[in-house]
Amino acid sequence: MFNKILIANRGEIACRVIKTARRLGIRTVAVYSEADANARHVRLADEAVLLGPAAARESYLVAEKIIDACRRTGAQAVHPGYGFLSENADFADALAAAGIAFIGPPASAIRAMGSKSEAKKLMGKANVPLTPGYHGDDQTPALLHKEADQIGYPVLIKAAAGGGGKGMRLVEQSADFPDALASCKREAISSFGNDHVLIEKYITKPRHIEIQVFADSLGNCVYLFERDCSVQRRHQKVLEEAPAPGMSEERRREMGEAAVAAARAVAYVGAGTVEFIANQDGSFYFMEMNTRLQVEHPVTEMITGQDLVEWQLRIASGQPLPLAQNQLQIRGHALEARIYAEDANKGFLPSTGRLIRLTPPAESINVRVDTGVEEGDEITPFYDPMIAKLIVWDENRDAALARMRKALADYRVAGVTTNIDFLSRLVACPAFAGADLDTGLIERQKEFLFPAAQAVPRDALLVATVGELLWEQHVAKQAANSSGDPFSPWHARDGWRMNLSSARTISFRDGETLIDAHVRYQDDHWRITLHGETTQARGKKLDGDRFAVELDDRRLIASVVGVDGKRAVFLNGSTYSLLRDDPLHRVDAGDSHGGGLTAPMPGKVVALLAQAGQKVEKGTPLLILEAMKMEHTITAPATGTVKAFCYAAGEQVSDGAALVEFETN
Repeated sequence: MFNKILIANRGEIACRVIKTARRLGIRTVAVYSEADANARHVRLADEAVLLGPAAARESYLVAEKIIDACRRTGAQAVHPGYGFLSENADFADALAAAGIAFIGPPASAIRAMGSKSEAKKLMGKANVPLTPGYHGDDQTPALLHKEADQIGYPVLIKAAAGGGGKGMRLVEQSADFPDALASCKREAISSFGNDHVLIEKYITKPRHIEIQVFADSLGNCVYLFERDCSVQRRHQKVLEEAPAPGMSEERRREMGEAAVAAARAVAYVGAGTVEFIANQDGSFYFMEMNTRLQVEHPVTEMITGQDLVEWQLRIASGQPLPLAQNQLQIRGHALEARIYAEDANKGFLPSTGRLIRLTPPAESINVRVDTGVEEGDEITPFYDPMIAKLIVWDENRDAALARMRKALADYRVAGVTTNIDFLSRLVACPAFAGADLDTGLIERQKEFLFPAAQAVPRDALLVATVGELLWEQHVAKQAANSSGDPFSPWHARDGWRMNLSSARTISFRDGETLIDAHVRYQDDHWRITLHGETTQARGKKLDGDRFAVELDDRRLIASVVGVDGKRAVFLNGSTYSLLRDDPLHRVDAGDSHGGGLTAPMPGKVVALLAQAGQKVEKGTPLLILEAMKMEHTITAPATGTVKAFCYAAGEQVSDGAALVEFETN
């Protein structure tokens, strides 16, 4: 076994590998870019080496720098994780030339499976079921069109070197084929430097089922059963589970044996995943092989009780497979949800910023959280915005679904927008709960998964109001305790008046809607009037930002987190976003002024159009923000003075970041 390994990756997978290596007594070396100097994987590793600037092409993708880091630290092997250089055959060759072990398959296997068309030829020779299609070298458009006509529509045009959903076009009829082919080839050459395509019969309502395989250098190969990864958006996996619902033992064995045959065909060693597209009738066809550990490997670990990273380390060091096929068995059911910093209601637009609050559900034998970040860390625009993988296990699928619903309800994140509410709707969706699965599930359940925007409910507004009042009391108490006279009544924030009860208004914005909560202080409670209805409210601060609130005769446990004027309200498993109203953000109805003084999304400041100290009229352009390849002009919300700019031209900003300090006249 190795004494020291280098992990050529970052984030969640780097932390995952470190966890197993530490348990086995193996020292770890992390590598990092300048953007990841304070990242969790760097903090967890025994050593860390700086690779270069934030851009991956100047750091994590530079093989020479990683090999040099191995030499400098004495690392005997490299674990590539997934992504980056994990499926780069040249990198595997370079490590071998340097005398450093690659914790992955041979370069020859990576190359064999790297081309979809070449892989299909190999699989055909190995008698692995293939989707009807054309995988030849002749790329003449007329021939490709003829082959598509013979296969029968609909067909799928796929870039041979593609991946991640790029270089794919669905063609419904012959007349559309020429334009679709040209478009696919343009995208393929742009994304992969190779416009070679293959054509396959498009399977209606397909399921995406993959088989985990492992092989050692002694000729042994096993499969660790299947995962169902059918729930996808734009060919990207969203939810994974194991075992696949409705899978018979006979079909499981057939698919497992086909996957082992695929691995043997390329003399595979290590962890790999053979992906199949499956018909609703149970027939299945080879799609591709991922020559690395998969993002969704934890669900396999949960149902088999095996540590797949440990298997990788043992096999890479020359040891035999830990178990034979007849020693492997399935127990229970597992689900994995990928927690991302993204806005599902804005086309899954990535969200960046600091994780002001990050409270995952408590881990147990039933709940596991694999993450690369901690509270206070930054989600940057440089890398994948994954926060964590949430994995649950139970004795059967229904029980596992209940675990997932509860775990998602307990997950609290503030500072960035997340997909947690979307995932909660997804696991509650009748089609998913009933295992009516195919790769088009999200699209066909769009009405359920993407409901029309609703106003923040009254209970959440009441909770937000009580949260403001309790926070004011908490701050006042802290100030009193640090003063010379902590018992002075002047520190109190209880609304006391000599002869009358005190009243005030606390205002929020729900989008463009201004909401006023009228608060009247009573002896031991508040009377809060919202939308013309009055509620008697009490509140008590608990741990952190959690508090108990009584609304008339109901008692709720809630949490409110404040971030730069924003309020994230966590109530009954849902998250609601509000803005504590500030006159600077008030805009008359129907007044299009080009935006407020905060960034509408992550982006880069392109130009400053005013100067600090300058007096401007309402609507005067102040700066230009470039975000998602579009320019957004930020204008003055009222007549006033530009006190200062918070960022210089050329600097990156996070979603909701304050851009300008502005003072109204």
